[in-house]
Order: sequence, then structure tokens, then C-alpha cells
Amino acid sequence: MARNLNDITIIGGGPTGLFGAFYAGLRGLSTRIVDSLPELGGQLTALYPEKNIYDVGGIPKVLAKDLGRDMIEQGLQFGAEVFLDQQITDLITNGEHFTLRGPDAEFSTRAVLISGGKGAFEPKHLSCPGYQEFLGHGVHYAVKDPETLENKKVLIVGGGDSALDWALDLKDTAEQITIIHRRENFRAHKDSVRQLQAAVELGEVDLKTFHEVKEIHGEQALEGVTIFDNQSGEDYTFEVDVILCLLGFKPDLGPIKSWGLDLDKNRISVNSFMATSRSGVYAAGDLVSYPGKLDLIATGFSEAAIAVNNAVRYLDPEARVNPGHSTNLKIFHD
Repeated sequence: MARNLNDITIIGGGPTGLFGAFYAGLRGLSTRIVDSLPELGGQLTALYPEKNIYDVGGIPKVLAKDLGRDMIEQGLQFGAEVFLDQQITDLITNGEHFTLRGPDAEFSTRAVLISGGKGAFEPKHLSCPGYQEFLGHGVHYAVKDPETLENKKVLIVGGGDSALDWALDLKDTAEQITIIHRRENFRAHKDSVRQLQAAVELGEVDLKTFHEVKEIHGEQALEGVTIFDNQSGEDYTFEVDVILCLLGFKPDLGPIKSWGLDLDKNRISVNSFMATSRSGVYAAGDLVSYPGKLDLIATGFSEAAIAVNNAVRYLDPEARVNPGHSTNLKIFHD
């Protein structure tokens, strides 16, 4: 049985979806958030809660988990309903409203905002003996609590921002940090590369380029790893307590691919109103595509506001798209 009909349902409870819920409440819409994860916050809370974020306007530096906490407070202040651990598999048009259907529930809504980040969280995996056996207990693709790595021998695999960030963040916590990358060049910010090179020169981090994982060893627990030089073919085995495979994530829209939306590779095509090819369905955040698109949290905020305000016009053609500045709205109370 479908949940009661509401004005807008937001698929995805990350920063973009939460800001969309805030803006929907600001415009007086009855709002619902549905997320496949067990908690709100998206990647902020699920993947890198202890990482600092520097590119949110007005906030010089903030831990991802703290930004997630504040965004949840902001997003839910108007009473949005929240449904977690619910994956939407079908988007069905029923007359003038939509039915969102999943394995465990159905939701009726007049408009939809899809804000599911890059889609399903599907990390890039290593293909070597021992990886699957120790995945989740010794081998990880995210860091939830850096304190668990205190005085541990840590191997980081990867050459992007996440790999370099964690190498730098953990060098004073772990007993030993080794980072390997299959190439010489890194896919990270220049300043992070500069900091890593400085840490290597100081002996704080052991860097091995042109190296890959050959095999992961252990009996009941992770004990060691064999890596190889992909130019010379030489092997090298050493002890590790933890392996962080920070290779990034493959974008996967999952069931969204079957919803009849125009797609651009693994992204949803939208216009300047953040409208998809289906009337009444909007999208915002990292999963959308349009000329000049930037994958930033700050961009997602703007896209969510644009999407919601145009959804307001879709629901009520007489409504104003631009509500004015929040400082002028008489809806907040001290």
C-alpha cells in the first residue's frame, strides 16, 4: 500500500537532498526523503565522516560528519518525513501523480527530486587473491573511525584525492603509512601532492609508485601483503595490519536507468531548470549532466534550490519561481 500522497519526494538523503528538503519546506511543500542507506548524510557520513571539507561557502573547515549533522538539522526543520533503508526500483506515472515503488514500500507523490549522489555506492575493487576474504575485516574502502588505525601498519592503495588525504591525515596516527600507486602521476590536488612529497622526504610516509597489489595474506586475520613493481616485475612482501583500497567509486545509476529519463552516460540529463525529460521529475547533485557541470557540494546546493523552486511552479502554475531572500520571509521563529 502506497504512503499518503505528498507534494515532493526526494530520492537521496545526502547534502543535495537535505538542502532540497530545506528549500521544499521553505516553500511550504509537504516533503519526504527516501534513501537506500541506513542513515542520512550520504557520503558525508557513510564514506568519509572524519575528513575535513574546505569548499563550502562561509565555513573555512568542517569535518564531514559535522557538516552532515548540521545539514540534517537544517533539512528536517520543516518536518520532512524520512524513510531509510528503502531503495526505489520503479518510478510510475499514475494520472497527475507518481508512485515510487521499492521492495518494501510504495510512495505517492506529486513531484520527484532525484539527488542520489553518483548513484549506488559501488567501490572499485582490487582483483587479487585475498581481497574478498579480508574485505570488511582488515581490507576497507572507507575510513569510518581514524582512531581504530592508531599504531597500526597501514597500506593505502590509490592515487586520487582520497588516498593522498588519508595518507596525510593518518601519518601522525598510524605506526607506519605506505602508499602505493600504479602510476607516477597522481589524480589529486597539486597541494596534496606537494604535501605528500614533503611527508615522504621527512620519512613520515613511504611512497612506492609503479606498484600494485599482487596478493593479500593472512590466516584468521590480515597479516601481510605482496606488492609488485609493474615495470620490473619484482615482488615485495611486508607486514600490514590494515589495507585501505581508496580507488574511487564507479558511478552506477542502478534502477534509475530504467525510469525513462534521458541519460548522458551514467548521469541524468537536465536543463537549466534541473528538469529531466519526464515532466514533474527533477534531479540535482553529482548524478546530473548539463554543460558546465561541476561536481561540488556547493553546486548541489544551488541545483537543489533551482529544482525545488521550479517544482513549485510545476505544482502550482500561479506560484512564483523565485521566493525572494530567506531573510525577508516571515516563516522563521527565534
